[in-house]
Amino acid sequence: MPLAAATVSKRAALDARIRTLGRTLVAYSGGVDSAFLAWAAHQVLGADMLAVIADSPSLARTHLTEAVEFAREQGIPLEIITTSELDRAEYVRNDGSRCFYCKDELFTVMEDFRATHGFDSIAYGVNGDDQGDFRPGQIAASQHHVAAPLLEAGLTKQEIRELARNANLLVWDKPASACLSSRIEYGRPVTREALSTVEQGEDALRALGFRQFRVRHHGEIVRIEIASNELPRAFCSEMAAEFTRVFRALGFKFVTLDLEGFRSGSMNSLLPAEQLFPKA
Repeated sequence: MPLAAATVSKRAALDARIRTLGRTLVAYSGGVDSAFLAWAAHQVLGADMLAVIADSPSLARTHLTEAVEFAREQGIPLEIITTSELDRAEYVRNDGSRCFYCKDELFTVMEDFRATHGFDSIAYGVNGDDQGDFRPGQIAASQHHVAAPLLEAGLTKQEIRELARNANLLVWDKPASACLSSRIEYGRPVTREALSTVEQGEDALRALGFRQFRVRHHGEIVRIEIASNELPRAFCSEMAAEFTRVFRALGFKFVTLDLEGFRSGSMNSLLPAEQLFPKA
């Protein structure tokens, strides 16, 4: 299917913006947005760009492997760095600002890398649709003067997927993803143990053939979100028994299936309005 003229125009604007960045580090997670940005930056800048992925306990091993494989397939230069957000008490306490401290740690480490290795800019994959959600990490990006080429070009998530598909990038229909910490209810400390439990639970759901899901950690209770088009598979006694077996083995006392299905950022609904909509 040919791209819409508006999408083609936005892609040209993206390339033009990337050219202004000079030698650029791209914050890369392997999701469709950052993967497309890394690919586009490599198309424009060649050896003058480097994708940087942050390895920490909040990054699922499956996602790290997929991200490394995509970069290898596309010939995109990649650096794996280590971040230490779990050493920050503000991050571990897991209030509504957790994502700010995560991105602040990431961009602090990337800024040190940029200065040491002679790069000019740092860019990340925020897009136009992200402006309508609660994203405190964007504040950290702004404070660190991180470029947002996809957003500046006016690209939406759907347009990015269309461009990725048009470029034959296998990530074009990859389900949305977020760090493992986003699965832990606000106010419950983020620990290595909790992150590992969530990761093992999501690995089990993937092995059962589900494609888009979240394992939400509420202490003794696990709340399983599965995409609405996949929910019928979950609504049977055999699958209920399998969920119970898997998640009780991981330490949960109560195993629940969320009838609303998967939706990104569902934990944010538990935050008070003053955190979601802070006064200027």
